Amino acid sequence: MGAETRPDTVPTTMAAMQLVGHGDVDQLVYREDIPTPHPGPGEVLVKVTATAKNNTDRKAREGLYPTQDKGEVTSFAMGGSPTLTFPRIQGADVVGRVVAVGEGVASSRIGERGLLDFNLYPDDRRDINLAPDYYGHGADGGFAEYIAVPSDQFHRVENPALADAELAAMGMCSYQTAYHMMTAADVKAGERILVTGASGGVGTALIQLCRAVGAVPYALSQRDKAEALRELGAEAVLDRSDMSDFTERVKAVTGGAPIDAVMDLVGGEMTDRFIDTMIFDMTARASYPRLSIAGASGGNVSEIMWTRIYLYQVQIFGVSHGTREEAEQLVEWIRGGQLQPVLHAAFRLSELHEAERYFVNRGSHYLGKIVIVPDAEWERHGAPFALEGKQ
Repeated sequence: MGAETRPDTVPTTMAAMQLVGHGDVDQLVYREDIPTPHPGPGEVLVKVTATAKNNTDRKAREGLYPTQDKGEVTSFAMGGSPTLTFPRIQGADVVGRVVAVGEGVASSRIGERGLLDFNLYPDDRRDINLAPDYYGHGADGGFAEYIAVPSDQFHRVENPALADAELAAMGMCSYQTAYHMMTAADVKAGERILVTGASGGVGTALIQLCRAVGAVPYALSQRDKAEALRELGAEAVLDRSDMSDFTERVKAVTGGAPIDAVMDLVGGEMTDRFIDTMIFDMTARASYPRLSIAGASGGNVSEIMWTRIYLYQVQIFGVSHGTREEAEQLVEWIRGGQLQPVLHAAFRLSELHEAERYFVNRGSHYLGKIVIVPDAEWERHGAPFALEGKQ
């Protein structure tokens, strides 16, 4: 260990997709002359082979993270001021191989394949994260050929049966968010959990993680995705296209028992209906109703009678990201094979515009994650998972 260990094969410049301002996909500019980063003390330089796309990429690009004025165009500012500056390389869920190490990192790590814990933690605490930020927002991310990251947040995952694109599809942005939704609401074995927005990255992660801790997930999604979600572990799938008599339909699949906790990624006018599934028979409950929220695909504003919240003692948890402890637990489950990738398709990095449009306009056959692969890595890591036949 000592100064940076960097082989001559690492180029001085790299290809990357830069976000140059808030707006549509035209704000994403592909360049091949970006200076390759250097690993600082305690860091590793990773040659990127796959980076999963997340909805937060689009929301950050469009400035859809208001916390005061609901019409405000802004990004994360949990630490007091926005950390998204331009140009910025997005992409949080990074997989690749260590090609260089900074001071204080053993050179034996060179060649190691791993998965990035995407958080920019505000401090060293392991069990709490009060000012969430992430690679691809407050620092450059993985929509590039190289990235420099803290060595203790780049977790080795050998698992030869998992392709790099598949490992990226299990990235922390979705899985850690899902797991923190569950830990915040203290989800326990045997509990009935309603998972809304079940076909996306966080939703499919929630279904698997419920099974990992012994809880019973009930999925809300489109009818044509029901079989795939049941194969993933959903006890039953409720059709989101028909929300009439929703509580009665929940009773039909739970045997009349209330939902113990809702993992909500939808929000909007649906929130009240989700609460209904937990409070229709309070005497049948063994714990307080819990609503864990980490998304608002159905609308950023919900109208709820507060008397329903405090009289029924509904506990509400807002979730963004997670902790170091949770990230390490997820890596152990991935290494042990308890979690499986749900990969929809891969796109070349230079085709990120097309990937973004496909993601926004995705149709009924969409399930799981889209992964972005650098053009130079496409034949090995992207081509086997290309979109053909999935549109």
